[in-house]
Amino acid sequence: MSNRLQNRIGKRIRDIRISKGVSQSQLALMTSMTKSYMSEIEAGKKNLTLRTLQKIATSLGITLEDIFRGM
Repeated sequence: MSNRLQNRIGKRIRDIRISKGVSQSQLALMTSMTKSYMSEIEAGKKNLTLRTLQKIATSLGITLEDIFRGM
């Protein structure tokens, strides 16, 4: 995954999380990830697997398609 795409996905996850009123710590807890790992995802520093993306989407009550919509 290119850095540009990682950055866009991370920003999209952050924007959706904020719109749902979920803190980064809460999302990390809901996905069984650390807050620092979640921070790196949102900063575009992690190359995500589909499994990880699905876990985040499910925790936010959205679909994978919602994450990629508008990209």
